Amino acid sequence: MVQNHLLQLLCLTAMEPPGTLDQDSIREEKIKVLRALRPMNAEDVARKTVRAQYRQGLIPSKTQGPREVKGYLEESGIDPKSTTETFVALKAEVDNWRWAGVPFYLRTGKRMGHKVSEIILQFKKVPHLLFKDQSEVMQENRLVIRLQPDEGIKLGLMIKVPGSKMELKRVHLNLNLAETYEDRRPPLAYERLLMDVIRGDATLFMHRDEVEAAWKWVEPISGGWAERGDRPRVYSAGTWGPPESIALVVRDDRSWFEHVV
Repeated sequence: MVQNHLLQLLCLTAMEPPGTLDQDSIREEKIKVLRALRPMNAEDVARKTVRAQYRQGLIPSKTQGPREVKGYLEESGIDPKSTTETFVALKAEVDNWRWAGVPFYLRTGKRMGHKVSEIILQFKKVPHLLFKDQSEVMQENRLVIRLQPDEGIKLGLMIKVPGSKMELKRVHLNLNLAETYEDRRPPLAYERLLMDVIRGDATLFMHRDEVEAAWKWVEPISGGWAERGDRPRVYSAGTWGPPESIALVVRDDRSWFEHVV
Protein backbone atom coordinates (compact mmCIF):
# COMPACT_ATOMS: atom_id res chain seq x y z
CA MET A 1 0.00 0.00 0.00
CA VAL A 2 2.77 2.47 0.82
CA GLN A 3 4.89 1.79 -2.26
CA ASN A 4 2.02 2.11 -4.74
CA HIS A 5 -1.24 3.59 -3.46
CA LEU A 6 -0.02 6.03 -0.82
CA LEU A 7 2.97 7.29 -2.78
CA GLN A 8 0.76 7.78 -5.84
CA LEU A 9 -1.58 9.97 -3.79
CA LEU A 10 1.41 11.87 -2.42
CA CYS A 11 2.67 12.46 -5.96
CA LEU A 12 -0.70 13.70 -7.21
CA THR A 13 -0.90 16.07 -4.24
CA ALA A 14 2.65 17.45 -4.37
CA MET A 15 3.43 17.45 -8.12
CA GLU A 16 3.74 20.67 -10.09
CA PRO A 17 1.12 21.38 -12.76
CA PRO A 18 2.16 19.53 -15.93
CA GLY A 19 2.67 21.44 -19.16
CA THR A 20 -0.09 19.38 -20.80
CA LEU A 21 -2.49 16.62 -19.73
CA ASP A 22 -0.83 13.90 -21.79
CA GLN A 23 0.33 10.82 -19.91
CA ASP A 24 4.06 11.50 -20.27
CA SER A 25 3.85 15.05 -18.84
CA ILE A 26 1.89 13.87 -15.80
CA ARG A 27 4.22 10.95 -15.18
CA GLU A 28 7.30 13.18 -15.42
CA GLU A 29 5.96 15.46 -12.67
CA LYS A 30 5.15 12.51 -10.42
CA ILE A 31 8.64 11.08 -10.87
CA LYS A 32 10.13 14.43 -9.79
CA VAL A 33 8.25 14.18 -6.49
CA LEU A 34 9.42 10.62 -5.84
CA ARG A 35 13.02 11.56 -6.54
CA ALA A 36 12.72 14.52 -4.17
CA LEU A 37 11.57 12.38 -1.22
CA ARG A 38 14.08 12.63 1.61
CA PRO A 39 15.70 9.20 2.14
CA MET A 40 15.31 7.60 5.57
CA ASN A 41 18.21 6.22 7.57
CA ALA A 42 17.94 3.82 10.52
CA GLU A 43 17.27 6.65 12.98
CA ASP A 44 14.55 8.10 10.75
CA VAL A 45 12.86 4.71 10.45
CA ALA A 46 12.73 4.45 14.25
CA ARG A 47 11.36 8.01 14.74
CA LYS A 48 9.24 8.61 11.66
CA THR A 49 7.53 5.27 10.99
CA VAL A 50 5.11 3.05 12.89
CA ARG A 51 3.97 -0.43 11.87
CA ALA A 52 1.42 -2.56 13.66
CA GLN A 53 -0.93 -5.56 13.54
CA TYR A 54 -4.58 -5.52 14.50
CA ARG A 55 -5.82 -7.65 17.36
CA GLN A 56 -9.32 -8.73 18.33
CA GLY A 57 -11.83 -5.89 18.42
CA LEU A 58 -15.21 -4.49 17.36
CA ILE A 59 -15.90 -3.20 13.86
CA PRO A 60 -18.62 -0.51 13.45
CA SER A 61 -21.54 -1.23 11.13
CA LYS A 62 -24.11 1.11 9.58
CA THR A 63 -26.89 -1.47 9.41
CA GLN A 64 -26.15 -3.56 12.50
CA GLY A 65 -24.40 -3.11 15.79
CA PRO A 66 -20.63 -3.50 16.17
CA ARG A 67 -19.41 -6.97 15.27
CA GLU A 68 -16.50 -8.71 16.90
CA VAL A 69 -13.61 -9.81 14.66
CA LYS A 70 -10.52 -11.92 15.21
CA GLY A 71 -7.01 -10.59 15.53
CA TYR A 72 -4.65 -10.86 12.54
CA LEU A 73 -2.66 -13.72 14.06
CA GLU A 74 -5.91 -15.63 14.67
CA GLU A 75 -7.07 -15.40 11.05
CA SER A 76 -7.21 -18.59 8.98
CA GLY A 77 -3.96 -19.36 7.17
CA ILE A 78 -1.87 -16.82 9.12
CA ASP A 79 1.31 -17.97 10.89
CA PRO A 80 0.84 -17.22 14.63
CA LYS A 81 4.41 -15.88 14.64
CA SER A 82 3.91 -13.63 11.60
CA THR A 83 5.48 -10.18 11.77
CA THR A 84 3.62 -8.88 8.69
CA GLU A 85 2.22 -5.44 9.40
CA THR A 86 -1.43 -4.57 8.77
CA PHE A 87 -0.93 -0.88 9.59
CA VAL A 88 1.69 1.68 8.63
CA ALA A 89 1.99 5.35 9.54
CA LEU A 90 4.94 7.48 8.53
CA LYS A 91 6.18 10.99 8.04
CA ALA A 92 7.54 11.84 4.60
CA GLU A 93 9.35 14.99 3.50
CA VAL A 94 9.82 16.33 -0.01
CA ASP A 95 13.07 18.23 -0.52
CA ASN A 96 12.24 20.80 -3.17
CA TRP A 97 11.55 24.52 -3.28
CA ARG A 98 7.79 24.27 -2.90
CA TRP A 99 7.51 21.69 -0.12
CA ALA A 100 10.66 22.19 1.94
CA GLY A 101 9.68 22.10 5.61
CA VAL A 102 6.16 20.75 4.94
CA PRO A 103 5.54 17.27 6.41
CA PHE A 104 3.41 14.66 4.66
CA TYR A 105 1.83 12.18 7.06
CA LEU A 106 0.75 8.89 5.45
CA ARG A 107 -1.40 6.28 7.13
CA THR A 108 -3.00 3.05 5.97
CA GLY A 109 -4.35 0.01 7.75
CA LYS A 110 -6.80 -2.87 7.83
CA ARG A 111 -9.66 -3.37 10.28
CA MET A 112 -9.65 0.29 11.26
CA GLY A 113 -12.48 2.50 12.56
CA HIS A 114 -13.95 3.14 9.10
CA LYS A 115 -13.06 2.32 5.51
CA VAL A 116 -12.24 5.68 3.98
CA SER A 117 -9.62 7.14 1.62
CA GLU A 118 -8.94 10.86 1.96
CA ILE A 119 -6.32 13.48 1.26
CA ILE A 120 -6.25 16.20 3.94
CA LEU A 121 -4.57 19.54 3.22
CA GLN A 122 -4.06 21.49 6.44
CA PHE A 123 -3.46 25.21 5.90
CA LYS A 124 -0.82 27.00 7.95
CA LYS A 125 -1.69 29.21 10.89
CA VAL A 126 -1.85 32.92 10.17
CA PRO A 127 1.27 34.76 11.40
CA HIS A 128 -0.80 37.27 13.39
CA LEU A 129 -4.16 36.45 14.98
CA LEU A 130 -6.52 39.46 14.95
CA PHE A 131 -9.30 37.73 16.88
CA LYS A 132 -7.35 37.13 20.07
CA ASP A 133 -10.48 36.70 22.19
CA GLN A 134 -11.48 33.84 19.87
CA SER A 135 -8.14 32.04 20.03
CA GLU A 136 -9.66 29.03 21.82
CA VAL A 137 -12.09 28.29 18.98
CA MET A 138 -9.84 29.24 16.07
CA GLN A 139 -8.88 26.34 13.81
CA GLU A 140 -6.78 26.25 10.66
CA ASN A 141 -8.64 25.95 7.37
CA ARG A 142 -8.68 22.41 6.04
CA LEU A 143 -9.34 20.98 2.59
CA VAL A 144 -10.63 17.39 2.59
CA ILE A 145 -10.60 15.45 -0.69
CA ARG A 146 -12.68 12.30 -0.27
CA LEU A 147 -11.74 9.51 -2.69
CA GLN A 148 -14.02 6.84 -1.26
CA PRO A 149 -16.70 6.32 -0.22
CA ASP A 150 -18.95 9.21 -1.30
CA GLU A 151 -16.42 11.04 -3.49
CA GLY A 152 -16.33 14.76 -2.86
CA ILE A 153 -14.45 17.83 -1.66
CA LYS A 154 -15.03 19.66 1.61
CA LEU A 155 -13.42 22.95 2.66
CA GLY A 156 -13.52 23.82 6.37
CA LEU A 157 -13.48 27.56 7.09
CA MET A 158 -13.77 29.81 10.12
CA ILE A 159 -16.50 32.43 9.64
CA LYS A 160 -18.16 35.08 11.76
CA VAL A 161 -21.56 34.11 13.12
CA PRO A 162 -24.17 36.68 11.94
CA GLY A 163 -24.93 39.31 14.56
CA SER A 164 -23.28 42.17 16.41
CA LYS A 165 -21.16 39.90 18.63
CA MET A 166 -17.74 38.80 17.43
CA GLU A 167 -18.18 35.04 17.40
CA LEU A 168 -16.34 32.63 15.08
CA LYS A 169 -17.44 29.17 14.04
CA ARG A 170 -16.19 26.48 11.68
CA VAL A 171 -18.40 25.74 8.66
CA HIS A 172 -17.94 23.52 5.62
CA LEU A 173 -18.30 24.14 1.92
CA ASN A 174 -19.27 20.70 0.68
CA LEU A 175 -19.21 19.21 -2.83
CA ASN A 176 -20.67 15.71 -2.96
CA LEU A 177 -20.33 14.28 -6.45
CA ALA A 178 -23.12 11.73 -6.01
CA GLU A 179 -25.57 14.46 -5.02
CA THR A 180 -24.36 16.91 -7.68
CA TYR A 181 -24.51 14.35 -10.50
CA GLU A 182 -27.44 12.17 -9.50
CA ASP A 183 -27.97 11.01 -13.08
CA ARG A 184 -24.44 9.67 -13.48
CA ARG A 185 -23.07 6.53 -11.88
CA PRO A 186 -19.43 6.87 -10.83
CA PRO A 187 -17.12 4.10 -12.11
CA LEU A 188 -16.48 1.24 -9.74
CA ALA A 189 -13.07 0.55 -8.16
CA TYR A 190 -11.17 -0.81 -11.16
CA GLU A 191 -13.70 -0.01 -13.86
CA ARG A 192 -11.86 3.18 -14.83
CA LEU A 193 -8.49 1.42 -14.99
CA LEU A 194 -9.84 -1.40 -17.14
CA MET A 195 -11.31 1.13 -19.57
CA ASP A 196 -7.96 2.97 -19.67
CA VAL A 197 -6.25 -0.31 -20.58
CA ILE A 198 -8.67 -0.77 -23.46
CA ARG A 199 -8.13 2.83 -24.63
CA GLY A 200 -4.35 2.62 -24.24
CA ASP A 201 -4.27 5.52 -21.74
CA ALA A 202 -1.40 4.96 -19.27
CA THR A 203 -1.87 8.19 -17.26
CA LEU A 204 -3.00 6.44 -14.07
CA PHE A 205 -0.46 3.61 -14.36
CA MET A 206 3.02 3.82 -12.86
CA HIS A 207 5.92 4.27 -15.25
CA ARG A 208 8.92 2.01 -14.77
CA ASP A 209 10.92 4.97 -13.45
CA GLU A 210 8.13 5.67 -10.93
CA VAL A 211 8.22 2.09 -9.68
CA GLU A 212 12.00 2.18 -9.28
CA ALA A 213 11.96 5.56 -7.50
CA ALA A 214 9.17 4.42 -5.15
CA TRP A 215 10.95 1.21 -4.19
CA LYS A 216 14.24 3.09 -3.75
CA TRP A 217 12.55 5.17 -1.04
CA VAL A 218 10.54 2.33 0.55
CA GLU A 219 13.23 -0.36 0.74
CA PRO A 220 15.34 1.39 3.44
CA ILE A 221 12.18 1.56 5.56
CA SER A 222 11.35 -2.15 5.26
CA GLY A 223 15.05 -2.92 5.64
CA GLY A 224 15.20 -0.82 8.80
CA TRP A 225 12.26 -2.73 10.30
CA ALA A 226 13.94 -6.05 9.51
CA GLU A 227 17.24 -4.88 10.98
CA ARG A 228 15.63 -3.74 14.22
CA GLY A 229 13.89 -7.09 14.57
CA ASP A 230 11.03 -5.63 16.62
CA ARG A 231 7.57 -7.12 16.42
CA PRO A 232 4.89 -4.81 15.04
CA ARG A 233 2.92 -2.73 17.52
CA VAL A 234 -0.68 -3.76 18.14
CA TYR A 235 -4.00 -1.96 17.80
CA SER A 236 -7.55 -3.12 18.42
CA ALA A 237 -9.69 -3.76 15.36
CA GLY A 238 -12.18 -0.91 14.91
CA THR A 239 -9.75 1.79 16.06
CA TRP A 240 -7.54 4.21 14.13
CA GLY A 241 -4.27 2.45 14.89
CA PRO A 242 -1.78 2.11 17.77
CA PRO A 243 -0.97 4.92 20.24
CA GLU A 244 2.50 5.20 18.69
CA SER A 245 0.94 6.52 15.47
CA ILE A 246 -0.69 9.32 17.47
CA ALA A 247 2.66 10.16 19.06
CA LEU A 248 4.17 10.35 15.57
CA VAL A 249 2.18 13.51 14.80
CA VAL A 250 1.67 14.86 18.32
CA ARG A 251 5.40 15.41 18.72
CA ASP A 252 5.11 17.85 15.80
CA ASP A 253 2.15 19.57 17.51
CA ARG A 254 -0.29 18.09 15.00
CA SER A 255 -3.06 15.50 14.99
CA TRP A 256 -4.65 13.01 12.62
CA PHE A 257 -7.95 13.96 11.00
CA GLU A 258 -10.40 11.40 12.37
CA HIS A 259 -14.16 11.53 12.10
CA VAL A 260 -17.21 9.35 11.75
CA VAL A 261 -17.93 8.59 8.11
